[in-house]
Amino acid sequence: MPILTAESLRTVALEIFKAAGVPVDEARLVSERLVNANLDGYDSHGIIRVLQYVKGIREGKIKPGVKVEVLRETPTTALLDGRLGFGQVVATVAMKKAIEKAEVNAVGVVCAMNCNHVGRLSDYTLMASKRGMIGISFVNTICMVAPYGGMERRIGTCPMSFAFPTDEEIPFVIDIATSICAEGKIRVKSHEGRDLPYECIVDKEGRLTRNPNALYEGGAILPMGGEVGYKGFSLGLAVEVLGGILSGTGYSYSKKFRGGNGVFMEAIKVEAFMELEEFKREVGELARAVRSSKPRPGFKSIMTPGEIEYKTRKRRLREGIHVPEKTWAEIVKVARELGVEMEKFMESNPRIP
Repeated sequence: MPILTAESLRTVALEIFKAAGVPVDEARLVSERLVNANLDGYDSHGIIRVLQYVKGIREGKIKPGVKVEVLRETPTTALLDGRLGFGQVVATVAMKKAIEKAEVNAVGVVCAMNCNHVGRLSDYTLMASKRGMIGISFVNTICMVAPYGGMERRIGTCPMSFAFPTDEEIPFVIDIATSICAEGKIRVKSHEGRDLPYECIVDKEGRLTRNPNALYEGGAILPMGGEVGYKGFSLGLAVEVLGGILSGTGYSYSKKFRGGNGVFMEAIKVEAFMELEEFKREVGELARAVRSSKPRPGFKSIMTPGEIEYKTRKRRLREGIHVPEKTWAEIVKVARELGVEMEKFMESNPRIP
């Protein structure tokens, strides 16, 4: 399995996107977001997505360089048309606008339609928390999840993210799918040729399975919660409404939905409610109180949301990022098709076995 530095992966992704006709500023933004996901352990949203995005560009589903259009706007809200641009570009514009509105009016809510895959949601909610605001994001996704008790796809994995300013170096950020796992994690296991660690899929016959390929052979992902999966399913429905219907994208099972993500971004100015430093201190105290809990048998320590990503990033910056053989072979193939000189890159990168 190849091991690459973050900088090497960024360079590969950047050159591939440029060769595919993506403007340099967009190519750099998307490459940075993908590799940041790898660094934090979100391989499902990392360099593996280069293949999906290049395919989308070739098929005309992703239109690099388009300008995001404002369809509706008030002092605290906006509705954007991403015009099929890169999801990372559209979602960044949406959260920036939400932050700008919250700076003046305490709250900003921005939705976006005609938006491709935005990547990891915490990239956007952290934009708000770094500005002393609470960041909230919901997006609906391609229909891949069965209802609680069902075996046919009816909603998306429908992720949600919340980020809060804190007095700690470790970010206090939640980024989860409302399904039992993200589709990208299943894709990574498929590329690795390995089973999933638990039964999170029902195959086309309705049987529980750990085989990742069952999803792509007519199966569906289960909602988060196991025996109480109706809770994850209910949250997924809420995201379908906020990210999908409210943005004009449509819920994922509808004929109106064309793929990508329906986007909901919100920024809340903490200082409209209390002193920012007091808020950050209390959030930090909450995190430290949670970590002080005595672990039950089988657990070494208690971690807060965002902590494992923080520790994974430090380790991967030091040790490099592992890329599955199948993923790397496909990236090299696409790069060569686009005329990117991968031989020179591989010769100059001693960390590739």
